[in-house]
Amino acid sequence: METDRHRHLPPVTGDHLLDDASAYDLAARFKLLSDPHRLRIVYALVDGGEMCVGAISELVGSSESATSHQLRNLRLAGFARSRRHGREIFYSIADEHIRVLLDVAIEHHLHERRDHA
Repeated sequence: METDRHRHLPPVTGDHLLDDASAYDLAARFKLLSDPHRLRIVYALVDGGEMCVGAISELVGSSESATSHQLRNLRLAGFARSRRHGREIFYSIADEHIRVLLDVAIEHHLHERRDHA
């Protein structure tokens, strides 16, 4: 019998239901990650660590202007943080929760692809 690796989460019933404010906040955060460009940026930060806008834009195949705009949105939403060094702005993921969230999402995606192949 296969073990459910996700049993560490509380059941989604009774006292564990999200209140309206939390549900709307989480939905807004997931909506931000629903854009493929922003998702690739977050993945680049998770995979590559701290990088400047130019390096990120090169990795994701987008202009520096578009990448910078999306990084600002990600920073304001708490997914990324920034620091200035001279004229460059460097970005990194805000905390390890972002890495875990993306790792789980990618693992689920790959699992689904294997099951439907």
